[in-house]
Order: sequence, then C-alpha cells, then structure tokens
Amino acid sequence: MLLLLLPVTFLLPPGAQAGEIIGGREARPHSRPYMAFVETKIGPESTMYCGGFLVREDFVLTAAHCDEEGSGDASTVVILGAHDLNQKERAQQRIQVRRKIPHEDFDGTTLENDIMLLQLERRAERTKAVKPIPLPPANFPLKPEATCSVAGWGRTGVHRVYPPTKLQEVTLKMADDKQCKLFFNSFNRTSMLCMGNIKTKQSSFVGDSGGPLECTGVAQGIVSHGKPSGLPPAVYTRISAFIPWLRKKMGRE
Repeated sequence: MLLLLLPVTFLLPPGAQAGEIIGGREARPHSRPYMAFVETKIGPESTMYCGGFLVREDFVLTAAHCDEEGSGDASTVVILGAHDLNQKERAQQRIQVRRKIPHEDFDGTTLENDIMLLQLERRAERTKAVKPIPLPPANFPLKPEATCSVAGWGRTGVHRVYPPTKLQEVTLKMADDKQCKLFFNSFNRTSMLCMGNIKTKQSSFVGDSGGPLECTGVAQGIVSHGKPSGLPPAVYTRISAFIPWLRKKMGRE
C-alpha cells in the first residue's frame, strides 16, 4: 500500500499559498494558540511546509518525516500565533529553529517513531495567541470512542495545490485499528493512532504533517501519513508512547 506522507514541498511562485484540511472548516482565529507553522528552505526556490505545536516555550513538536528530503541542514523557522499566513498578524511570533531532534529510531519506510522535537533559538512569549498544549501521561489509553480534532494549513484535496492559508480544523473519531491495518501494513497500535470514519471525507492531508491531534485539550497524536486519495482513515503518531523520550530530550528526566 502506497503511503502518503503529509508535508508539502512547493517551488513557490510569488504569492503562493499553503492550504487546508479536507472536509473541515476555518478555525476561529487564534483559538488554537499552540499551533505552529514550520517552514524549511531546502533550496534556492524550494520550501517545505509542515505543521507543529508548541509543547514548551522553547520546544515545538512535529513529525520526523518533516526532516526528510535532505532538509537536515536547511534553515527552519516556526511561526507561532498565526491564523492567516498571508497576513503579517500582530500575534505572530517568527522564531528560528536552533536544533532538530528526530527520534533516533525513525523509519522512513514504515513511518515508525515519526516524531521530532524542534528546539527554538529563543523562548516563545506567552500571549492569548501563543500557549503550549499539554501532553498526555505515558502510555495513556485513549478510549475507542474518542472524538478528537486536528488542525493545519494542509491542502483540501488532491487537485488543490494552492488553497487559502487560513487555519482549518476538523473533528475526527477514533477508527478501529483493523481499518488502518488493512490500508497500512506497517500500522502499529502501540505507537500509532488510527483516526477518521471511512464513510466520511474528513481527514488531514498534504501539508498537515506534524500537526496535533487534540483530544479534550490534550495533544494525543501527531499527523503522520495517509492514503493518496486523502480519504480516511489516516495514521497519527501516538504521543503517550513517547513521553519518556520527550522528557529526556527536553531535559526533564
């Protein structure tokens, strides 16, 4: 089964835009103050975009595959407090990434351990539009009927290359793990979450990689990969499986 990774790389013309979630709606401006837009220059005219989220004033969490395609030594910036990326909003904080910390056992083929910390050059200033989101306890068991939401600036469809840049959001239900195992041979229920009703057309998509799956105010997942059609279900990194790793990397052992 072909895996669709969910960053987006553009050879950007002037005024080009990154986009939206499939089947979602525009989020209320700055209602998700933990959201981060991750921008990596990987060539003179090429930029890779991912989502991310603030977990401490000096750390953003995202997907490890957002460091693929030779971007390891490239310049990466995170934008916090954003809603419309086409506007220079007063709430926005643009901060250079000091260090990328992908999981040591990340597998670019199976997408196992698809998690990466971005250490910021300076601490973000807490405001109404910029605040970290809590993480779950280690190995927290998300209930099978859990309803969560995901947000991002990813594309709204397979043929939509440059959609609007306002933050989008969508509500998703946890899917049966068997559905993800059917579509994704490498699905691992201990370190991944399966989200989205197969009967709907609501899901994260290209450009949403690294964004948070938020369940009752807590970040439980990271957008990882999905089907080329953009139809659900999609796979998310299960954050609770990586709490010891996160504590260690952020210096909280």
